[in-house]
Amino acid sequence: MATFNSSTISFLLLTALVSTLFFLCLSPLNQTIRISTPLSSLYSPNYSIEEAKSNHTFERFQSFPSPTTTVGDEEISAPKDKEKISERLPPSPSPSPSPLPLPVHNSSAVSSLPSIPVITRHEKKRTDFERIEEGLAQARAAIYRAIRSQNSSSYKEGSYIPRGSMYRNQYAFHQSYTEMEKRFKVWVYKEGELPVVHGAPVNDIYSIEGQFLDEIESGKSPFIARHPDEAHAFFLPISVAYIIHYVYKPRITFARDQLQRLVTDYVRVVADKYTYWNRTQGADHFSVSCHDWAPDVSRANPELFRYFVRVLCNANISEGFRPQRDVSIPEIFLPVGKLGPPREYTKPPSKRSILAFFAGGAHGHIRKVLLTHWKEKDDEVQVHEYLTQRNKKNTNLYFELMGQSKFCLCPSGHEVASPRVVTAIQLGCVPVTISANYSLPFSDVLDWSKFSVDIPPEKIPEIKTILKGISSRRYLTMQRRVMQIQRHFMLNRPAQPYDMLHMILHSVWLRRLNVKKDSSI
Repeated sequence: MATFNSSTISFLLLTALVSTLFFLCLSPLNQTIRISTPLSSLYSPNYSIEEAKSNHTFERFQSFPSPTTTVGDEEISAPKDKEKISERLPPSPSPSPSPLPLPVHNSSAVSSLPSIPVITRHEKKRTDFERIEEGLAQARAAIYRAIRSQNSSSYKEGSYIPRGSMYRNQYAFHQSYTEMEKRFKVWVYKEGELPVVHGAPVNDIYSIEGQFLDEIESGKSPFIARHPDEAHAFFLPISVAYIIHYVYKPRITFARDQLQRLVTDYVRVVADKYTYWNRTQGADHFSVSCHDWAPDVSRANPELFRYFVRVLCNANISEGFRPQRDVSIPEIFLPVGKLGPPREYTKPPSKRSILAFFAGGAHGHIRKVLLTHWKEKDDEVQVHEYLTQRNKKNTNLYFELMGQSKFCLCPSGHEVASPRVVTAIQLGCVPVTISANYSLPFSDVLDWSKFSVDIPPEKIPEIKTILKGISSRRYLTMQRRVMQIQRHFMLNRPAQPYDMLHMILHSVWLRRLNVKKDSSI
């Protein structure tokens, strides 16, 4: 039987350690990513490049454990014995093939042998991920230059250039959108089958969910990646609305566990099959959903979805919506075969004789209070519970009255979002939001105070006084701005520059810009 003395054992241990360090340094997993948190500062009118460089803080996450954690610069690491995201999920009834185990970083061993030579990352060929990061760094630099120089020149002749105070920073927005058009690529995961994956409603109240999915999978979008290695972001084509429609049938329970399990299992599949989720812990992955239950998907496993980008209509800050990571999108109501209300109902300000208008059911507390105080009680503040859909001229009375109103009341229903916000803008009516804790769509770039009115629910009895207090000059300015930002709330198929679908993509692009590899590691 072979025997080994202590020097031989030491030599073997040292050789094993050198080999481990060698492969660690070659591994693409040996990298740190950081997530920038102050998104809105980039679009502030008073944004300063020098201030940005000193104050732009990041959350950081690694694919191997780190010995320290600091506030404001948080190290996020996988457990030593469970490196894969999928292993932190509950067991699946049908397990997928597992990838090779990730190497575990031993920080104490590295510090005890500082003289051992290793191959640095700079000596090996750049990975696709590093090339993507270089492109993102160039995009950030271009945005900073645009803010500093206040230059709105476009690389596309004749393209739209955003101007006006309704933009938080028109130069940052324009350059960011330009960079998105030049660079941004999205990979749509192919896994899954209809109806709950790769399909979603394209009509009625959840239609934005299906319209976005259909656009991105149509093959006509310039933002589609040809291969996942060239993608900046990864789209999970899951429809919460269709899960509720097809899986919860008959509707005998409102428990969210089936919904949560289906989405979590889908993440398990793509995390086991590919490296993309694991390398960023989902920070460059997103889904789009307008169903009221969509925010509940992540609550069963908050650590798994900690950096995942949720694109939601139900953007309620009091219920866990995170404006720095999540995206608020418009809720719209689309009749079959339509992409919006008829434009002929839009009247000029001089022909808008109604001060304020609302029509709708008593869904939720805020609407009940509104109807109690104002239903059929005032000719100037016209509040109705329901309207006959067509008048004597056989036109849509709801759209007609909206087009004749100066202000359109948009109270929250059971959830914070209301499709009336978009309809009001599309018909040239100044929206009046009546909600609590609602993060309005596209607030990263749009200053809603410049073209809308926000009335807290507790001031519903004062609606007429508040709106009457707005001068004619201010109203005309707000209405003109509504007309200017209409393009951002128009649905086109195929999508057009700066329209609603591209604005959703731009919101995701902003979140991706704020995921950054830490070159100091």
